[in-house]
Amino acid sequence: MKQDFVGKVAWITGAGSGIGRACAIELGRRGAVLALSGRRLDRLEEVAQQLGELDVEAVAVPCNVRDESQQRQAVQQVIATHGRLDVAIANAGLSVPGTIEELSGDDWRRQLETNVVGAALTARHALGELQKTAGRLALIGSVSGFMPAPGFGAYHASKHAIRALGLTLAAELHGTGVSCTTVHPGFVESEIGRVDSAGHYDPNRLDHRPRLLMWSAARAARVIVDAIGRRRREVVFTGHGKLAAFLCMHFPALTHAVLTFGPVRRQVANVRPEEG
Repeated sequence: MKQDFVGKVAWITGAGSGIGRACAIELGRRGAVLALSGRRLDRLEEVAQQLGELDVEAVAVPCNVRDESQQRQAVQQVIATHGRLDVAIANAGLSVPGTIEELSGDDWRRQLETNVVGAALTARHALGELQKTAGRLALIGSVSGFMPAPGFGAYHASKHAIRALGLTLAAELHGTGVSCTTVHPGFVESEIGRVDSAGHYDPNRLDHRPRLLMWSAARAARVIVDAIGRRRREVVFTGHGKLAAFLCMHFPALTHAVLTFGPVRRQVANVRPEEG
């Protein structure tokens, strides 16, 4: 097991499940100390307990990323507890499905305020401390940031924005010692398929995502943490995710033809987005 984060303090939003939880465990195994943020304290405490069983120091720091004062307080709590911040991962997000015709202004605000504004504020309030440690910032985007999909316009728009935000941060931070890695996963095991558009988790909700294409969260976390450690500017995975991003960027007419083909369009409309 790599020990490339020994003594580093990492703060992760959306750490109660899915990719956030898996990244916390992976960083802990590599020697990091963890600060875990999210809206559900019970889930954060479960992850902290699991990390404790691995002899990893972890603290739950409840935080709704849509509330800037809570983001500011979360960073202050991390510093008060651990004295420094070396890694910040903006992972919190949700999916608000619906056609453009169906989505209300409130739907758009909920989607963008959580996925985009939330990530931007995580970066904003972490950067002052990361600059003291020549730290690492990471934004969890999606392969959706390269493509459209009928019925998920708001979600895809948010992930396109995350890509723009991450690449802009990488340029703004050049020469400061702080790196920004933007991550674009394909299908990864998570709870996102069982979370409604208001952010409520329902364990009985059917997840329509294709199981055969699904990576485990642990496998995804290894790729993500490796990319953060190497200070990569951008990383796309899985195999189908790389293919989808390549086709969308270089063959947009083909992508449009596929997505508007009747049977494919109906199938896409039932598939919720990729990561957690």
